Amino acid sequence: MLESNNMKVFYIILGIIALSIASYFIFFKEDKITNYPSQGTNIIAFGDSLVQGVGASEGADFVSVLSKEIGEPIVNAGISGNTTIDGLARLEKDVLSKNPKIVILLLGGNDYLRKIDKKITFNNLQKMVDEIHKAGSMVLLLGVRGGLLRDTYRGGFDDFAKRNHVAYVPNVLDNILGDAELMADQIHPNASGYKIIAAKVASVLRKLL
Repeated sequence: MLESNNMKVFYIILGIIALSIASYFIFFKEDKITNYPSQGTNIIAFGDSLVQGVGASEGADFVSVLSKEIGEPIVNAGISGNTTIDGLARLEKDVLSKNPKIVILLLGGNDYLRKIDKKITFNNLQKMVDEIHKAGSMVLLLGVRGGLLRDTYRGGFDDFAKRNHVAYVPNVLDNILGDAELMADQIHPNASGYKIIAAKVASVLRKLL
């Protein structure tokens, strides 16, 4: 069973890499990424429990796996339960004060779970991106799904990314959410699921380095 699951993750990652190379090469050519290249020094992953790595053992979270894949340290500034409201409140302390080069931004899932109005969610994301850009840093936005049956964020993250000229990975839980072999619980991936997320993010992050 374990071998079968590992092969499944392997083939999913291969597919992700192939699609990412094609789609994001076009994206980077057509849309200048704001502040590329950045003069900052640190790569910071900023977000909620998905960034913190809830559901995986130490070192198996996607930030740790991603750091190994790109061969550079990444500051993990993920706090479980955070909404975009929380993120905005700690942006200065946990991101802007650390001379960021690239900020991997993953927030919004808890906003949906707590029924925060979508306009407030994207307004808060806009404020965060504006402040990060003012600091001279690049943003790598990770999209999330707003709902299991109906995605209330559908198109919202796509439009936001294009409008702000940020690097972007759509719905990081796509092909993971709902798959028992890749999930630790209903919301959080296990180590295999986080490995897939790391592959998705790495294919875009490498282009910013």
